[in-house]
Amino acid sequence: DVHYTHYGRMCPIETPEGPNIGLISSLSTYARVNDLGFLETPYRKVKEGNVVRTSVEFLAADQEDHYVIAQASEPVAEGGELENKLVASRHKGEFPLTSPEQVQYMDVSPLQIVSPAAALIPFLEHDDANRALMGSNMQRQAVPLLRTDPPYVGTGLEEKVAHDSGAVVFAKSNGVIASVSGNEIIVRPDRDDKDAFLDLTESGGDERYPLIKFKRSNQDTCISQRPIVHEGQRVKAGDVIADGPSTHQGELALGANVLVAFMPWNGYNFEDAIIVSEALIKKDCFTSIHIEEFELQVRDTKRGVEEITREIPNVGEDALKHLDEDGIIRIGAPVKSGDILVGKVTPKGETDLTPEERLLRAIFGDKAGDVRDASLKAPPGMEGVVIDIKVFSRKEKDETTKKQERLKIDRLKRTFRKERLRIIEARDDELKRILDGEVLERWDSVSTAKPIMRAGRKGSFQTLAGLDFDDIVSGTKVARDDDVSKRFWRQLDAAKHALDELEKKQEKEVEKIQRGDELPPGVIKLVKVYIAKKRKLSVGDKMAGRHGNKGVVSKIVPQEDMPYLPDGRSVEIVLNPLGVPSRMNIGQILETHLGLAAHKLGFNAKTPVFAGAAVDEIKACLREAGEPEDGKTYLFDGKTGVRFDHRVTVGYLYMLKLSHLVDDKIHARSIGPYSLVTQQPLGGKAQFGGQRFGEMEVWALEAYGAAYTLQELLTVKSDDVVGRSRIYEAIVKGENPPEPGVPESFNVLVKELKALCLDVIFE
Repeated sequence: DVHYTHYGRMCPIETPEGPNIGLISSLSTYARVNDLGFLETPYRKVKEGNVVRTSVEFLAADQEDHYVIAQASEPVAEGGELENKLVASRHKGEFPLTSPEQVQYMDVSPLQIVSPAAALIPFLEHDDANRALMGSNMQRQAVPLLRTDPPYVGTGLEEKVAHDSGAVVFAKSNGVIASVSGNEIIVRPDRDDKDAFLDLTESGGDERYPLIKFKRSNQDTCISQRPIVHEGQRVKAGDVIADGPSTHQGELALGANVLVAFMPWNGYNFEDAIIVSEALIKKDCFTSIHIEEFELQVRDTKRGVEEITREIPNVGEDALKHLDEDGIIRIGAPVKSGDILVGKVTPKGETDLTPEERLLRAIFGDKAGDVRDASLKAPPGMEGVVIDIKVFSRKEKDETTKKQERLKIDRLKRTFRKERLRIIEARDDELKRILDGEVLERWDSVSTAKPIMRAGRKGSFQTLAGLDFDDIVSGTKVARDDDVSKRFWRQLDAAKHALDELEKKQEKEVEKIQRGDELPPGVIKLVKVYIAKKRKLSVGDKMAGRHGNKGVVSKIVPQEDMPYLPDGRSVEIVLNPLGVPSRMNIGQILETHLGLAAHKLGFNAKTPVFAGAAVDEIKACLREAGEPEDGKTYLFDGKTGVRFDHRVTVGYLYMLKLSHLVDDKIHARSIGPYSLVTQQPLGGKAQFGGQRFGEMEVWALEAYGAAYTLQELLTVKSDDVVGRSRIYEAIVKGENPPEPGVPESFNVLVKELKALCLDVIFE
């Protein structure tokens, strides 16, 4: 059971599975930490059976012990009176039914028990807690999709979560969108008051919102913001102007709404497997972008300095075609496994040389063989496009780094020049606006000491056009009205200050580029290459709903073979109905029914947890949509066109693609690296290792009597060093495989026994 002091403070649902279950908890939705570090949760005060709606009080667990507290779902009349004669309430660990007069506090919301992650699950109250735990945890593993799609059935918290996540961009003030591009949104704030002061430190009075584009997250997914406004559109402060990853129009959108049917299909959805229609893949429904980072260090070794270069020994021109003159791959180059990303050579020591090389060296003094290839290559299974390259180097720089540095500084100066012009333009417009319609005084020029404006002229945009405001003698009374003159000089000083700040910022940025980067000891240069890849949904990918209903894609079926509805639409996903009863996550069925009605009637349903849509309301929605009340329909076999015998539950379910993707896990090896001590292949994909054939697997083959397979696995496929090369030779020559020799692990055992002074002698 959940301890009563946790109520409204720690979420009883969101906690990891596995060894840390219950040890790591999340804060509930409205909980906060007080000055003493204790958790508090908010309540509404109840006085003599009347709920005080104007204020909220936060109570810590020890304070709560003294009070009787009613549930948030308790019916309250218009005037604030508790309607029921007996109120279901809490006091310490008990749940008494009390009269309204005895109630002292009331929960503020049904959400306050759970964390935001659990509060995002519609019909949470119909799901078993174990499955709700999986549902709340799996939402965190959802991959941001290329095409976002907000859920037909949500809980109303989606917008709040997206707002608080920091992924979306808000307008800071009311105004008009001045310009929109993929990289930046510029908002021109409203200026209601002519006397209002224009702050020019913000680029020329406009608000600029730079957008994050195709940045890599720690999960190798893609973080990218895209504008959802157009030029000339009016925005209010707090409006969403750009979406982030997994958001749609400022609302959380982790997955996609798909048409599902709960039925078996040729055994392909046995044991939680998922059948997907090819139509989903064609319309890029679960397609995501993934960005991988590869890095190469250039070190100062004992034998000399390594070098990034295009001149790599024993590599053909074809392998170098995408490298630039420095030996780094160009942005936009397509990459497949084994391609060179960065060319690097390392000096060879005398010890690395073969006797033949030493002889050639002695005769010809050949120094070309002084280096060996140590390039960064794309790993197995890699395919994609280079989207970014970063080069970090220390203070002492070579020619190529200096060239790159100069280009960077030029680009920086161009940006700052544009910024400067924008500030000056905004300043001039503002000064003309201040003087518009005012009677002007005489202005003298600093440079020529001659008058540049005659007294008595009336200020207008025409009269002031082309004037250099920087050239006016400081402190001149520019207009008859003293206030106008003061405002003019205040604005001019603000512009000067903004330009000075810009100058300082530019110097700082240039100095930062020239200073060089902080690198680990021994590293002279560091190159990072970013490769992006579009991944469609494929067999082996893990998918899940929001109710802990997870599974693996087992088959992608052509659209024409999928079961179809009486109106001819084929279903997009087929789930196994046996996955529902034993797991008791009925929320997915209710979501499917309500999703069908929502899609048909064109609305988005919001059903908050513990206060959501009742079954009767869902039935009413289905009736209104012209569907059967139980949400079941006859389906037809896509292959034969014959109607299935029984009606099937069909509707729209929100499905997520999780970050456990088959492309990251699939791995194959023929020969590769071996462990130094045991001479067995290394383990794991990262080391390009083999699959472990452990003790229990050996028992399986022993029980089966597969003697030769077993012998091969334990010797020539693993640590029989001599046998490995002999069998390779036999395969090449087409001979029968030789007898296996002694595995290296046996020699290790013998050496260990010798270390214990036990001599082992082979007979």
